[in-house]
Amino acid sequence: MNALSDIASAADVKTLVDAFYQKVNQDELLAPIFNEVAQVDWLHHLPTIYRFWESMLLGTGTYGGAPFPKHAVLPIEQKHFERWLSLFVATVNEKFAGAKSEEAKWRGDLHRRHICAAHGSLDRRAGASAGESAIRDELSPDKASASPGK
Repeated sequence: MNALSDIASAADVKTLVDAFYQKVNQDELLAPIFNEVAQVDWLHHLPTIYRFWESMLLGTGTYGGAPFPKHAVLPIEQKHFERWLSLFVATVNEKFAGAKSEEAKWRGDLHRRHICAAHGSLDRRAGASAGESAIRDELSPDKASASPGK
């Protein structure tokens, strides 16, 4: 079995994003939101997503958009955000390993929380849902560095 390498280049980011959105497009909960409701033009949108994650993980500074307003108008709920993060974390774990990979999972959760807050979908009731608890376990300090990217 080959050891997984860490996220270190734009090509790695592209691999991650392509594999992740391949899962999203096959997911019964998320695919309709992206493809039917938002009607994402993947050929146009994927390069923007590459730049977003390159900026977040590699510090390229090539992304200049505002992702939160675009998500605020979608008919999405807590379960959609949980599924998004679950697929993202699974994709990172399948493709990469290392400090930058742990940072990617941490930043994915942070991104999910920001969009949830902007959307008003973050469940603030006592206790977390089963999905959020499982994700929190996956992102726990024994699996992820306490200070990602360091």
